[in-house]
Amino acid sequence: QVVNYAPFTLLPSAVPRALFEQAYAVQQDFNLLVDAISQNKEFLEQTLASTIKVDDFTAQLFRIYMQVLEEGLAQTVFLGINRSDYMFDCGLDGTAALRQIEINTIAASFGGLTSRTADVHRLVLKVLGKTEEASHLLPNNPAKGLALGIAKAWELYGSQRAVVMFLVEEIQRNIFDQRCVENELWSRNIRVIRKRFRDVFEQGSLDASRRLYMDGQEVAVVYYREGYVPQNYDQQNWEARLLLERSRAVKCPDIATQLAGTKKVQQELSQPGTLEKLLPGRPEAVARMRATFAGLYSLDEGEEGDRIAATAIADPDRFVLKPQREGGGNNLYGEELRQVLEKIKDSPERTSYILMDKIKPQPALNYLLRAHSPLQVSECISELGIFGVYVRQGQELVLNQAAGHLLRTKAIEHADGGVAAGVAVLDTPYL
Repeated sequence: QVVNYAPFTLLPSAVPRALFEQAYAVQQDFNLLVDAISQNKEFLEQTLASTIKVDDFTAQLFRIYMQVLEEGLAQTVFLGINRSDYMFDCGLDGTAALRQIEINTIAASFGGLTSRTADVHRLVLKVLGKTEEASHLLPNNPAKGLALGIAKAWELYGSQRAVVMFLVEEIQRNIFDQRCVENELWSRNIRVIRKRFRDVFEQGSLDASRRLYMDGQEVAVVYYREGYVPQNYDQQNWEARLLLERSRAVKCPDIATQLAGTKKVQQELSQPGTLEKLLPGRPEAVARMRATFAGLYSLDEGEEGDRIAATAIADPDRFVLKPQREGGGNNLYGEELRQVLEKIKDSPERTSYILMDKIKPQPALNYLLRAHSPLQVSECISELGIFGVYVRQGQELVLNQAAGHLLRTKAIEHADGGVAAGVAVLDTPYL
């Protein structure tokens, strides 16, 4: 009923070329890492043990994960679409460093709309008489890269008649972003259907060999654009999720990969020796990934957790407090961080959070164009995301690549939140 244009910056934002290239160079390593974690039951069990005691949402995902493993996986083809997000941390000497904020392993969005953003900025620069600068903007088409992964998984599933199902929210504000990926699939003659959890609960079924059917159509790939926050679930939706996970269909992500994207896992990865255990015999990959890590700290019960909590309460502006949630707008900063930690510092509840060093990027001026917002120049900071796609069949990795990038920019007064949260806007890197 109501269509608004996607918010964007008037001008492309400056991004250091070396850091941009570093982010691309490490993406295949992160794809391998996420895939390795998703196959490592012991690591997930140990890492999430304290979290599932206090975080109901993660606990429920974990219960489904264990149930599916006990039954035995029907799924043989695995598809990962993730996005690794970074900021540029400005040191005291003025040099910038690439620092990973998080990896999104479920419903990593804006691959579609950002495929259009460079054209917008190219046009703006030309209108301003900057044809030379316009020619420097990189082509970028994540929609095509994401569709390539989905198409590969569909092909390996091995049924020409089967469809790809986009699992979508009740109210789809970000539909055009999804349509870009969907249209790429139709152009390859792959049928796409769009369904909600409610539809799966009402119409979904499994046959004897656990093939998934919706309305009588066999589903080869389930691509989640929903299901990453507690509000996405009621009892029926949890049952629908279990049905999908039990099926042979390729889930993007399967539940193990969703768990691999939790903040607690991210914090554990920063511990000495963890990456080496997960990716044995790949020291170069480990070094490339570790070079992007920000300081991450556990708030688990015990002396170390007590010490970290006390440090953060004493100096809250140094840190960000992160719960086990995706989708932006959940993190706590400054005074709010201090108040929450004061309240939970002596309770097991604190183990459902992790603490991270606060990144301090160098602001730049830009105009943020948003429907119904006044036009004014703002001091802005940017976050760079690199899309990664991989497909595994059994134990063989058949596809592993970076699939494009996303730059999101927001005014410095907003501590947290992305485009969907109504804070950041779409941007293009000017290297």
